[in-house]
Amino acid sequence: MKTVPPSPDGLAEAAEALRAGSVVAYPTETVYGLAVDPFSEAAVRRLFEVKGRSDDKPVLLVVADAAQLHSVAAEVSVKAAAYIEAFWPGPLSLLFPKADGLPDLLTAGQPQVCVRCPACVAARDLCRAFGGALTSSSANRSGEAPARSVAALDLPGIALAIDGGTLGPQPPSTVFEPDTGRIVRHGPITGEQLREAGGQFTWP
Repeated sequence: MKTVPPSPDGLAEAAEALRAGSVVAYPTETVYGLAVDPFSEAAVRRLFEVKGRSDDKPVLLVVADAAQLHSVAAEVSVKAAAYIEAFWPGPLSLLFPKADGLPDLLTAGQPQVCVRCPACVAARDLCRAFGGALTSSSANRSGEAPARSVAALDLPGIALAIDGGTLGPQPPSTVFEPDTGRIVRHGPITGEQLREAGGQFTWP
């Protein structure tokens, strides 16, 4: 596994590896994640193999900004846009109708895809260098503790790692379905904050 810094040259090398179908480890605001091209079924399958992940578990995506979201979401509703405006970049993962072209394996056969714009600058810069959304599955074998440093990465099959230093413990993001008001996973952004951001929208 080659290690590069989160510099323009390092990010360009990581983006090149991603375009070649490789698995790249990178820092997020919580733990190190594993990136592949979400539109490449072969690359997504390689990610599942590296992690030993079950096919019935969907994979979250990260984007650099709201503009990149439109390549992976078939629709962004007015409700969803309100939460994007309020909380991105940040620890809020939103469910959207998935775009055509995303492999069923990525979403475990479900019609929705989960997407976040992370607060971590290196993660957003990697998306920009690649030119689109990337997977963000924690860098560990399924069932094991996620890596918080490059030194803790112990997975064969990672081609390259972006060294963002040692990451402090942070809770995983809130996962939220904006069009129904359903909190799928509780996290740093509370239900009260979401209600306030929803404004005129009626929650169930």
